[in-house]
Amino acid sequence: MLGWTVDWQRHWASLTALLKGGASLEEIVPGVTRHGDDIGRWLIRQRRDWSRHNEEQRRRLVEAGVKPAARPQKTAARVSAKAGAAKGSDAFTRGVTALQQYIAREGRSVVGRQHVEELPDGTTVRLGVFLSNQKSRRDRLTEDQLSALAALGLEWAA
Repeated sequence: MLGWTVDWQRHWASLTALLKGGASLEEIVPGVTRHGDDIGRWLIRQRRDWSRHNEEQRRRLVEAGVKPAARPQKTAARVSAKAGAAKGSDAFTRGVTALQQYIAREGRSVVGRQHVEELPDGTTVRLGVFLSNQKSRRDRLTEDQLSALAALGLEWAA
């Protein structure tokens, strides 16, 4: 017994078929499917979870050109980004900007959960999800963040 599941074997067979058909590993990204299986997503998991594979699985993956995912290094930028998260993140700022735009257009701050707002720079904000997340996490928001939301008419932020 080789120690891997039928699911793994089916995805492996699909990967090798795609490679034999002329696809490169770089082209097999999430969303690339074969027989209803997302081979791109599976491939990312194989790279990420390299240590969980047995020797035979690793050998086959290496022969196909698959390598383990590099572990991200903590950089000064990532450390400072975490430190800056308490002051207000870019995502929060985008969410507030999207809400301001929505209120200016619609005249109200009630947003459906599925609503997506497109900002002038072309980025999109899932505004309904943003507001739901802020409400559920309001006990962890800073005073500045709560004030910004309250100023836009969100009474739970006051």
